[in-house]
Amino acid sequence: MDITLCRVDSRLIHGQVVTKWVNQANANRIIVVSEELEQDEFMRSVYLMAAPPAVKVDCWGVPSLVAQKKAGGLDDGRILLILPDLKTLKSLVDSGLYTGEVQIGGLGGGPSRKVVFQNITLDDADVDILRGLEEKGMKIYFQTIPEDSPQALDKIIDKYEKE
Repeated sequence: MDITLCRVDSRLIHGQVVTKWVNQANANRIIVVSEELEQDEFMRSVYLMAAPPAVKVDCWGVPSLVAQKKAGGLDDGRILLILPDLKTLKSLVDSGLYTGEVQIGGLGGGPSRKVVFQNITLDDADVDILRGLEEKGMKIYFQTIPEDSPQALDKIIDKYEKE
């Protein structure tokens, strides 16, 4: 499985992914990992239509992705892996499917969430997940668009704790 970029972004496939990150990652395949989207045929079709025509797009939940991996269904292409949230990332890591570098690109707002970098927000559960993944040796950074400088996890957590 050739994952050129693993990105956590609650918006999944959207303008920045289509116009910037696919090219930046030199990806020719997008895999969206979302249990919810896998089950919702209409919304899945909306997201799939948003992808560039030359890019193959698949959408699976973590169990289906594990099955695809075992069947050799992930052996083709340079993959941009997109996940909607950190809980899904943790499930992916816990399943043994991915342990590489992770880019955090967009996590939506909410009442108990704090803005830590541009449109990226975190809550206590997110910080716990991020720390756990870092303890496993994963490199995690925050970056909304390619033109932004990547922000290190320790700086983001410091900001979160000071807010």
